[in-house]
Amino acid sequence: MPKEIAVILYGYRLASRDWSPGHDAQALDEFIHGLNVEMKSYGITVICLKELDNLLEVKGYADLLNTVRLRSPQDHIGNLCLGHIIGQSANCDLFEDIRRGVCRVAFAPEMIEPEGSHKVVCHNCGCGC
Repeated sequence: MPKEIAVILYGYRLASRDWSPGHDAQALDEFIHGLNVEMKSYGITVICLKELDNLLEVKGYADLLNTVRLRSPQDHIGNLCLGHIIGQSANCDLFEDIRRGVCRVAFAPEMIEPEGSHKVVCHNCGCGC
């Protein structure tokens, strides 16, 4: 059975006019579609789901990472936020960070701290890890 990784996008409300994510929804959709095409050669399907009713307040980039979740039932990854999976973002580039998270789930899921492990791995996004 091929592996499926879901990228879930939550809705968000910007808490400040001084900061914005710097991308639009269409560009993000196109990026995830391209990522799916790229990962197909490895037997991995990447899908994008939008759960916009899950509305989170975003004050900055770390909060934005909390609005992107990854799921991979085959790897026992239920609904982890992107920041939990990748840790600190090197360049605060959402597309780069999504690619990094998807690749970690695809090729090294054992490197992801399990949900509820009580080990401190927090990147201060507010997800509770």
